[in-house]
Amino acid sequence: MESIKRLGLGCMGMSLTRSPKRSIETVHKAIDEGITFLNTGNFYNCGGSEMLLGRALNGISRDKYFLSVKFGGLISPDGKFYGLDVNPFHFKAQLNYSLKRLGVDYVDLYQPCRMDAKIPIEDIMSEMVDLKEKGFIRHIGLTEIDAATLRKAHAIHLIYMIELEYSLIDREIEEELLPTAKELGIKVLLFGAMGHGLLNDSVLEGKTGSVNMSAMLSPENLPKNLPLVRKLKEFAQSKNVSLSQLMLAWTLKQQPKAMALIGTTSPDHLQDNIKALSIELTDSDMQEINSIASSHTVYGNAMRSLKFSDGRAYFEE
Repeated sequence: MESIKRLGLGCMGMSLTRSPKRSIETVHKAIDEGITFLNTGNFYNCGGSEMLLGRALNGISRDKYFLSVKFGGLISPDGKFYGLDVNPFHFKAQLNYSLKRLGVDYVDLYQPCRMDAKIPIEDIMSEMVDLKEKGFIRHIGLTEIDAATLRKAHAIHLIYMIELEYSLIDREIEEELLPTAKELGIKVLLFGAMGHGLLNDSVLEGKTGSVNMSAMLSPENLPKNLPLVRKLKEFAQSKNVSLSQLMLAWTLKQQPKAMALIGTTSPDHLQDNIKALSIELTDSDMQEINSIASSHTVYGNAMRSLKFSDGRAYFEE
């Protein structure tokens, strides 16, 4: 199925300490189904995601999968994301740790997880190009970047792909960033199609596992956001699909040239999301979904305003 190439497996939740057998089965099922793009980060579960992937990929031919690795996230002992380290002086060490955990000699795509406003993109690109020339990475990527900085980076060296948050309730990148990527011929990888867990069937069942990550699921905001979820669920039921399947299908239809990540540690959940590829949404369907979204205010949707300066996080109004 050629369309399967539009999906990647997000491995953020994977770890050797939390259902490792199931996660390994998920990786193997993804590859068996034709999903070869595996997305992780050296800070996911403090390196645990990479270690799990290293075990899952042991014995599998290196040309059977594409490894995308993000770096730079700083995680405190309580598990919270508190800052950023994209100091170019540390790139070699960060990559070396990833290579050892993954059990490979190179990664296919390497990218800082965000930009630090105090570090010139020229400095970041210089070190990335050096790693590429030495054969430790095959392609350079960038994550959650603005259009102007993307142009600067691409002028220094080809940017293979950008990874961006995108969903029915967060379409800001449509304004400038996606047109810029299209103009420059840069591939786009989208994550967050389920709106950080809000646009998901489980929310209506009282399950809000991502509450610590998203203000949209907080006790204060969730009741105000549920009318939107219920309305979208009604539409999904009219199409005989789940809400999560509908949101992934909407994403793929809205951005037909982009890839989308499925973040899961469950083979069954993976298979359920793959079914979204067979959902046919008409122009009328898309108009109805967009109309539902535009008629509801989303409370707590402020993830994109998170910026970094000197490695510290702050919110930009």
